[in-house]
Amino acid sequence: MTALRIGNASGFYGDRFDALREMLTGGDLDVLTGDYLAELTMLILGRDRLKDPAAGYARTFLRQLEECLGLAQERGVRIVTNAGGLNPAGLADAVRALADRLGLAVRVAHVEGDDLTARYPGSLAAHAYLGGFGIAACLREGADVVVTGRVTDAALVTGPAAAHFGWGPGEYDRLAGAVVAGHVLECGTQATGGNYAFFADGDIRRPGFPLAELHEDGSSVITKHPGTGGFVDTGTVTAQLLYETAGARYAGPDVTARLDTVRLTQDGPDRVRIRGVRGEAPPPTLKVGLNRLGGFRNEVVFVLTGLDIEAKAAVVKAQMTDALAKSPPQEVRWELARTDRPDAPTEETASALLRLVVRDPDPEAVGRAFSGAAIELALASYPGFHVPQPPGKGAPYGIFDAEYVDQGAVAHTAVLHDGRRIPVPAPHDTLVPRPADEPPLPEPLPAGLPTRRAPLGLVAGARSGDKGGNANIGLWARGDDAWRWLAHTLTTDRLRALLPETADLPVTRHPLPGLRALNFVVEGILGAGVASQHRFDPQAKALGEWLRSRHLDIPEVLL
Repeated sequence: MTALRIGNASGFYGDRFDALREMLTGGDLDVLTGDYLAELTMLILGRDRLKDPAAGYARTFLRQLEECLGLAQERGVRIVTNAGGLNPAGLADAVRALADRLGLAVRVAHVEGDDLTARYPGSLAAHAYLGGFGIAACLREGADVVVTGRVTDAALVTGPAAAHFGWGPGEYDRLAGAVVAGHVLECGTQATGGNYAFFADGDIRRPGFPLAELHEDGSSVITKHPGTGGFVDTGTVTAQLLYETAGARYAGPDVTARLDTVRLTQDGPDRVRIRGVRGEAPPPTLKVGLNRLGGFRNEVVFVLTGLDIEAKAAVVKAQMTDALAKSPPQEVRWELARTDRPDAPTEETASALLRLVVRDPDPEAVGRAFSGAAIELALASYPGFHVPQPPGKGAPYGIFDAEYVDQGAVAHTAVLHDGRRIPVPAPHDTLVPRPADEPPLPEPLPAGLPTRRAPLGLVAGARSGDKGGNANIGLWARGDDAWRWLAHTLTTDRLRALLPETADLPVTRHPLPGLRALNFVVEGILGAGVASQHRFDPQAKALGEWLRSRHLDIPEVLL
C-alpha cells in the first residue's frame, strides 16, 4: 500500500494565515491537518462563548477555508482540524454554509463528546482529550472535512492513518508510530527549523510546514514540500519529539507510545525516517483539561536608568507598598531585570526593568486604586521615573487544572454529514502507565580530560514548553561523545544549580538514549498554567535556551 501523505498547516490559533494555501499548492497531499488548540486557546474560546453562545471555534480557519475549500476538493485533499474548539458542531455547520455559498458539494462531519463542562461546576471549559478513532469513523464514511473539538494533537494524524490503513484499536505499534509522527507535525514549523536551537544550520526566515509520509507498518518519513524554507534533519525532529513530553511512556487515548524505542535516520535532504516505535495499551482514563477564571491581575513596569539601580528599586517598592497598605492585593510579585549596562552607549541599554504584578479575586483591588498609586508617583519617586505604558484596568486571568475520567464515561461520537451518529467505543484493553525502568547509560568519557568553562549550548540543543503548571526541558547531544558526557554530567542537582528558579521544585530526569537525550520535568514552575502568567516566560518557551546559556566545565575535545 502506498504511503499516506499527511501535512500540517497550523500549529496554533494565529499561525501563518497563508499556510493552508501553501500546503495545498506546494506538492502532493492526501490529508491536510490543522492544530488550533492549546490550554490557553481553550480559555480564550471559553470567554468568547460567554459573550456569544454560537462562538467557541477558531474563526481564522473558516476564513482560510473560504479561499481554499475549492482547491482542496479539486486536489482530492481531505481536511482534518481541531479548530472546532468548544463548538465543533457550530463550525461544521459554518463550513457547510460556506460550501453552499461557494457552490461546492462537500461532506462535512464532526466529532463530539469531549465537552464535560457540565460535570465540573465553576469551570469555564472542561474538555476530555479524545483519540483518533472518531476522526477515522468520519473519514471511512466519506467525509471531506472533519472538524473536532478537544482531541490529542496527535489524533489529527492517527485518525486518518487508521482510516486509510484499516488499523484497529489493538494495533499498538502502528498506532504508536502514527502518534510519534503526529507529535512531530503538530507544532507546524517547529519541525522544519522554527524555534530550533541550532537555527544557523539553515535558512529559517520562512520555514515551510511539515508533512509525514506514513506507511502501513507505522513507520514514517518527516519532510516538507520542495522549495519551501527551513530544513528537516534528525535534530529538528528530535527537538520536536522532546517538546512537551516527559518520560519514555507517552500516554494517549488510543495507545501509549514508547519514546525510548524511536529511531531516527537521515533519509536524504529534508527527509528523516522514524522507525521502530513500539506501543502499549492506552491508559483506562482520559485527561480532562479544566479552564476556569482565577481572578484579576494587573501589572506595571518601572524603568530604572543609570546609577543606583538597586536603591531606586527599593524606593519605588516602599512607595507602592505604602500606597496599597489599606487594601493590599492578595498576591504581589516584584521582579527586577538587570538589563542595564555600565557606561552604556544608549539610554535603553543603561536601563533596568522593575516589574510589579498583582492578583486578587476582586477586580477593584487590582484596578483603579493600583493604577492610580503607580501613576501618582510620576513626579514623586526616583530620578528618571517613567513607565513604558501606564497600567490599565485589572484583567481576568485563567487557571488550568488536569482531571481524569474513565474512558468509558465519555460519549465519543462521530457525527456524519448526513446526520448519522456513530458511537466510538472505549478501548477494550487498557494499561495504567508506570515509569519505565531506568535505561543503561553509555560509558562516561575518560577521567582527567582537559576542560574549558563554556556554555552548555555549544554541545547540546534544547527545547522547552509547558504542561499546565509544569515545564519540561528536553536536551539532546549531537554526537556520541557529547551524549556520553551529557548523560553523566547533567543530573537533577546540576540542573537545579544551573537554573536557580528550580532549586526548591520537584525535578525528574528521563533519559532517552535512543535519541541521545535527557528530558527534565520541573513541577510547579508555571504556577497555575500559562493563563495565570505566573512568570516572565509563562509557557517556559525559553527555559531551555536559558539552560543552554549557562556555563560548565566542558571537555575540550567536545568544543
